[in-house]
Amino acid sequence: MSLVLEQVSRSVDNQACIVDASLRFEPGSFNVLLGRTLAGKTSLMRLMAGLDRPDRGRVLMAGSDVTGVPVRQRNVSMVYQQFINYPTLSVYENIASPLRQARLAEAEVRRRVQETAEMLRIEAYLQRLPLELSGGQQQRTAMARALVKDASLILFDEPLVNLDYKLREGLRQELRALFAQRNCIAVYATTEPNEALALGGTTTLLHQGRIVQSGPTAAVYQQPNSVLAAELFSEPPINLIPGRIAGNEVSMAQAVHFARNADLQRLGEGDYRFGVRPSHITLVPTHDDDLELAVLVELAEISGSETFLHVRNEHWRMTLHLPGVHEYQVDTPIRVFIPTHKLFVFDNAGALVQAPGLRQARRR
Repeated sequence: MSLVLEQVSRSVDNQACIVDASLRFEPGSFNVLLGRTLAGKTSLMRLMAGLDRPDRGRVLMAGSDVTGVPVRQRNVSMVYQQFINYPTLSVYENIASPLRQARLAEAEVRRRVQETAEMLRIEAYLQRLPLELSGGQQQRTAMARALVKDASLILFDEPLVNLDYKLREGLRQELRALFAQRNCIAVYATTEPNEALALGGTTTLLHQGRIVQSGPTAAVYQQPNSVLAAELFSEPPINLIPGRIAGNEVSMAQAVHFARNADLQRLGEGDYRFGVRPSHITLVPTHDDDLELAVLVELAEISGSETFLHVRNEHWRMTLHLPGVHEYQVDTPIRVFIPTHKLFVFDNAGALVQAPGLRQARRR
């Protein structure tokens, strides 16, 4: 069963939630909706599910127009970020509830519940109540209830956001494996670029109810079509530096100058915005085309085994995403290195002019 959205729009209290969204999802696909809070991810999912009806446009399933068909008449399941389970029912009965509603035979209910529980590794907890489970087990129960009815469309609205890091990592990998074996459409909403990358499949970037870009996840990440797409698909956000190309020289903020490398040779002269991902900037020289900059530390933000290092010079600020723990005092002078072959180039209107090539510069 394919799912197609044709120019769907929806407003609530004269506030646009979704604007002219067109998407197509194929059977067996895993699809990510990536955007900041209030970007429109949940609103779009509610239109897919039939919980809301668009003001304009159509929703088609398997080629049939289901725009006005309510959710109860669609083969759809949804998992939310909260652990939504029936507190007075056992885990078994929570998972079985959609099957009982569909009036399946008891033997079939038993088979499906057991199979799904084993898939999500909660078979040992089937007789417990949800409040006797850990957060991860409660969310697995909610996911099992969504999976057990064998829906054609399963919607995940930030289902792992309330879990700790290790649980999230494990469940992400399991989700990918689960849907590799199924022929349904999975749509997964997240605010986290790294989660979208980990899940793979296709990614649709949303901002203020509009689709910014959509396509295979790796392609959208490697070739964002605009400054906005690059900012949305980068955590921390991509660093942007104004610059100019004149002759054989590149200048940034009229302060830093370096010779054009092979990757920048085809660009015409003029003003541009250069982007570099925080993970591409290093503390030691790594490539033969590294641009060395003197900066001051603003903040060393340590998060587990990673450090987000915020630095500045007199012309701009940047953020580095570094593996390991790096402790610095505020205003410590350091040097950072930008591999110029990894620069994104945008025009002044914000459109992508050039993405980094796949070549690797010679390492020092």
